[in-house]
Amino acid sequence: MTETRYDKLGQLGGNTALPQSPDEAQLERVDNPCADEPYLVRLVCPEFTSICPVTGAPDFAHIVVDYVPDEYLVESKSFKLYMGSFRNHGDFHEACITSIGKRLVAELKPHWLRIGGYWYPRGGIPIDVFYQNGKCPEGVWVPDQGVAPYRGRG
Repeated sequence: MTETRYDKLGQLGGNTALPQSPDEAQLERVDNPCADEPYLVRLVCPEFTSICPVTGAPDFAHIVVDYVPDEYLVESKSFKLYMGSFRNHGDFHEACITSIGKRLVAELKPHWLRIGGYWYPRGGIPIDVFYQNGKCPEGVWVPDQGVAPYRGRG
């Protein structure tokens, strides 16, 4: 049997447990089949959860990751498991978003990456956190992230 570019993936197609922490989570990558042409990849995690490092109370966010890949794409199941690993992770909003962005940049080495973390209010204050790395290549269509500012019940 010939080896394919997907043979080295250890999580896809199997029963993989949710990692206990982001540091323990494995982000897998695959070769970009369209590396000769710049394009945008969007990953959306509308039900992201983590916990407050001080109180242990849950925090909820809608996260949007946009990146222009170079040689690699993130494998989506490993990304899902990585994001889920924050469920029992205590960190402030800013640390969660910047660490996700830095980890993706380290693993994928994209031309450009941005992440928007739109946190639901706690104590009446929503916090939005944004991280960007690199410059978006000219000519790549980058739509608005589509997350409206928090308006409460009005």
